Amino acid sequence: MTSNTPAVETRLKIRPEWIDLNGHMNVAYYVLAFDQATDTLYKVLDIAGDYLERQQHSVFTLAMNVDYLREVFAGDEVRIASRMLDHDRKRIHYFHEMYHAGEGWLAATNECVAIHVDMKLRKSAPFGDAAATRLAEMTAAHALLGRPDRAGRSLDIRREKGQAR
Repeated sequence: MTSNTPAVETRLKIRPEWIDLNGHMNVAYYVLAFDQATDTLYKVLDIAGDYLERQQHSVFTLAMNVDYLREVFAGDEVRIASRMLDHDRKRIHYFHEMYHAGEGWLAATNECVAIHVDMKLRKSAPFGDAAATRLAEMTAAHALLGRPDRAGRSLDIRREKGQAR
């Protein structure tokens, strides 16, 4: 990883089996696509692949938000830009943006918080020094991009003043 890399990219082609009865990608497959982007992000941070075997540690997702903004269809190619928003000794907070690769519009976003786990104890544990350094470098580099508009939002139904339920 180089600290001047603005975002970690994953490119995918939408598969026909990912399409639901409405003719667009099913919600479950958006999460699958974002999970593949998480794998790419973790590989860049060297906390994926053989990390579990080498360190006896892993990373578990604690929470996520997914926003579906525009439909994607079988055969569409998407580009997922991933960036680190924050981290502490045990947790990471990252954000994915899925763009239509050909046309450039934002299709969906995914925000995640994950925790570092000692797999022998099955309890949270601090990242090792090397991983903590890589996280700090990536978080600082991605901070230069600014915070995504959709990051940190909560779910609710927004009503105009006086609007009935």
